[in-house]
Amino acid sequence: MARLALPVLGAVPLSVASAADAWAAAGAPQQGHGVTLTFFSVFLVLTLGICVLAARRSDGVDEFLAAGSSITARQNGLATAGDYMSAGAFLGLTGAIYVSGLDGMFLAASYLASWPIVLFVMAEPLRRLGKYSIADVLTHTLDERPARILAAVCALVVTSFYLVAQMVGAGELMALLFGVAYRPAVISTGLVMIGFAALGGMRAATWVQIVKAILMIVGAAIISGGAMRAFGFDTAALLAAAERSHPRGGDIVNTYGFSKDIFATISLGAGILFGTAGLPHILMRFFTVRDERAARVSVFYATCLIAIFFLLILPIGYGSIALLRGDPTFANADGNLRGGNNMAPIHLAAVVGGDWLVGFISAVAFATILAVVSGLLIAGASSMTNDLLVGLRGRPLGPKARLKASRLAAVGLGCLGIGMAILFEGQNVAYMIALATTIAGSANFPLLVLAIYWRGLTTAGAVAGGGVGLVSSVVLTGLGPTVWTKVLNMGPPLFPYDAPALITMPLAFGTCWIVSLVSRRTQAAPAVIG
Repeated sequence: MARLALPVLGAVPLSVASAADAWAAAGAPQQGHGVTLTFFSVFLVLTLGICVLAARRSDGVDEFLAAGSSITARQNGLATAGDYMSAGAFLGLTGAIYVSGLDGMFLAASYLASWPIVLFVMAEPLRRLGKYSIADVLTHTLDERPARILAAVCALVVTSFYLVAQMVGAGELMALLFGVAYRPAVISTGLVMIGFAALGGMRAATWVQIVKAILMIVGAAIISGGAMRAFGFDTAALLAAAERSHPRGGDIVNTYGFSKDIFATISLGAGILFGTAGLPHILMRFFTVRDERAARVSVFYATCLIAIFFLLILPIGYGSIALLRGDPTFANADGNLRGGNNMAPIHLAAVVGGDWLVGFISAVAFATILAVVSGLLIAGASSMTNDLLVGLRGRPLGPKARLKASRLAAVGLGCLGIGMAILFEGQNVAYMIALATTIAGSANFPLLVLAIYWRGLTTAGAVAGGGVGLVSSVVLTGLGPTVWTKVLNMGPPLFPYDAPALITMPLAFGTCWIVSLVSRRTQAAPAVIG
């Protein structure tokens, strides 16, 4: 994207311009500052300490996968918000605003609007019917073996896509801060996260989520306040500077649809809106609390915190446009933002707060990725151990065997995530999360809604509908512009949209309904003799 060589910093207070100059003179983040290393060391010791303490209690599968269902509603609300206030969302949403202006907030609005669905449709039934995973809910009304295999496959595909977004963010962050290549950064951080998940389990992931959720909101508030302070807390002045700096000019304060046309925009929004209620690592958090009321209350707390966080993203995004675009300090040789658009909030932190704020935000972002990836790996391990393996074997494992298999599954899924993150280098992480929610909305959401609220759902209908939703969403996403053209470099996309939810969700619901009706009639029909 073209950049405008405007002297933006000359119009803001001297302290902000001086911070940028000092940042440039110090070699920017690639050389690695002592302050950044100090924050990283503190956070790493803190998270490892939590992991060690939690590992002492993770001696059973219930403790490893669901923290013994002993997390309080407020704690779970903070942890759930922490799951959603991921570094992928923080970096990716700011990067989306940096590129597209207000259109980038379309993703944030869709994410936030999805939580009432989780609150009123999913929270209580899941806690009442489930213990470890989505499959526990399905098996209350469906045949256990096919239901577990289907739920496991759907959960693993969704988890893998979501995992890639977090790993891409981690790799870009480490590469920018410490001047290492992207691939070694992804591999090294991935190995740390695998070890954390395999040892600490859900309790460790929960407490790291609680700590980093608080710190993420504090850090976002500091950056947002710093960006507003640079323009005298005058929102009009901030927006005017952003309009002057952006190639789209005044269009960045209007919405023209995040995607290419109205169908693509609505389809993307629908995927996010309903897909959140099908994300395994989010839904798994309801199994960590005592009862249905605690699950409902935790969603209320999470929704309030997420709303605050997304409101803070708006001035951060526009502040990035106003203070970074056109400044060669933050540009590569080709004129693009150094480290990629996902790194816009890190560079903005340098402008408004200098090294200490960059170190703090970077460490919080890393802890965020660590906790989210841990939750994803545990959710994936639960699906592989309690659902896929049990479904294929036809009988459950013993407690010790399940715990060992869960840890091995977390390691294997983490290695897969590292490999996929290398393939998806440079993609916007918030948009990749949106693709994961589209698949979740097409595969998991229809199954859960129908299994909970429609007694007519049959095993054949669930398998057919879930399979159609999963395969169609994965195939069409793979044939779309992001994967087919940008990731695989296969030329023009064979399917024009990245998010096919408006096609795949009705297809999944319809298939479940039709096949269930047909299979029920077939079962009820009298046998023909002769």
